[in-house]
Amino acid sequence: MKLSTTANYLHNLPSGLACLMSIIAGGILPLSVAPFNIWPCSIISLIILALLINQQSLTLVLWRTWFFGVGMYGVGVSWVYVSISGFGGAPIPLALILVCIFVFFLAAAFSLPFYIFGRWLSRNPLSLLIAFPALWLLIEWLRTWLFGGFPWLFIGYAHLHTWLSGWAPVMGVMGLSLISAATAGVAAEWIWQAQKSRNLIIASVITALLWGAGLGLQKITWTTASSEPISIAIVQPNMAQENKWQADFQQATLDLLSEKTEPLWDHKIIIWPEAAVPVIYSEALPFLNEMNRTAADHHAGLITGIIFDDQNTERYYNSVATFGDAIGIYHKRRLVPFGEFVPLEYWLRGIIHFLNLPTSIISFGAEDQHGLKIDDIYISPYVCYEVAYPDLVGSSAMDAQLLMSVSNLGWFGDSLGRHQFMEMAQMRALETQHYFAYSTNNGPSAIFDRKGDIQAQTKAFEQTTLSAEVYATYGSTPFMRWGSMPLAGTCILLLLGLYLRSLKQRTNNHIAEN
Repeated sequence: MKLSTTANYLHNLPSGLACLMSIIAGGILPLSVAPFNIWPCSIISLIILALLINQQSLTLVLWRTWFFGVGMYGVGVSWVYVSISGFGGAPIPLALILVCIFVFFLAAAFSLPFYIFGRWLSRNPLSLLIAFPALWLLIEWLRTWLFGGFPWLFIGYAHLHTWLSGWAPVMGVMGLSLISAATAGVAAEWIWQAQKSRNLIIASVITALLWGAGLGLQKITWTTASSEPISIAIVQPNMAQENKWQADFQQATLDLLSEKTEPLWDHKIIIWPEAAVPVIYSEALPFLNEMNRTAADHHAGLITGIIFDDQNTERYYNSVATFGDAIGIYHKRRLVPFGEFVPLEYWLRGIIHFLNLPTSIISFGAEDQHGLKIDDIYISPYVCYEVAYPDLVGSSAMDAQLLMSVSNLGWFGDSLGRHQFMEMAQMRALETQHYFAYSTNNGPSAIFDRKGDIQAQTKAFEQTTLSAEVYATYGSTPFMRWGSMPLAGTCILLLLGLYLRSLKQRTNNHIAEN
């Protein structure tokens, strides 16, 4: 293959300059998602990365992808600093060190799968057209479960409102990521080749058809909404994180919740955010019993986040509890590392104040939990971090007519984190084509329709309420039925096929030389 002038230049780029370009390319990627939403940035970012690692040695591939990860996470999850320093109690120097360690670890986890690319596939003629996008999809998929999962900064979120959004109910956010990575791979190959190959032309046509098909798929409605609206209200207490669990503020918080809810009892469903009640379940029973009687008198269902203490097992759960006409309780299944549980707790607990947060004794909820119910409407609840898991939401929404999440975004202050959380919840509404009630402590709180569009929204950092109407939704999308496994399996087969093709080619070359 004859290389272009640009390809020759990039192939012989000094290592230091290449690493700097990798960091910059990684730093560009978060600009494609909330709150910036400059969607072409994700494709530009991946084009640069693809050109920097194509036909390079294993060592250079690993280093350059690691630096890319440092740029990506250094910008995209910078909000971790707010949690560690502002609310974890760590001094600024220690907080900066911890953030660097966190970012470097995430970058290493991101770069290690590129070993496959650098070791066997970087010099394959189809490396950019097939290997690069397939490997990118697998890296995002691995991030949903490896080491407990940190499914952040998927480039598919950049396409919540582009033509590709039509694919979300079919393949989920990772399907959008795959098409984006394939687009970047095709663009990089156009830059790389001096003489355009037949494979490149075919790949370009397929990519264009995928974008066009996404526009067509936007017109398909996979689920059916009832004709009867359901009145719903969300209370946004906006309690300061540093005061939330202080004993002197507990009664004031309970009074605030009661006061804000009083005008809302004519709604069918009323939602308070994550851990809205600032005492554990057993100690809050007098207040909760009063709320239960009031909700029942008004034929309303009150749903709140609360720390539930199981008296039999002596375990604590980050939970969603129901009162009045609503039925059920839910315990959070995906916990935040170092926030709700401490990995390697025996060795780490107490080393630094950050690792000893008040909620670090939370237990994992069972995987096979039932949702909540009010009248004949089933509600699938999620607690904060869980909205980042596409397959978790998709599978548990199968029997639900309404989705909801409760969050306490006070941990992230006025940072990128709260915007990214909301965008992920919007994507879950689009993937499942279900109405989604998104309740937060300090805002914004919102109601999303079946297309992931905002129907109603509060302002951030205000004590306020939101009233809206939602519709019970029946049926399922292809993504809810299949999840991400078909995509992951297909990409594994593609990479295996390319490896076997490369192995056969090397064997033939060896025979020819001898």
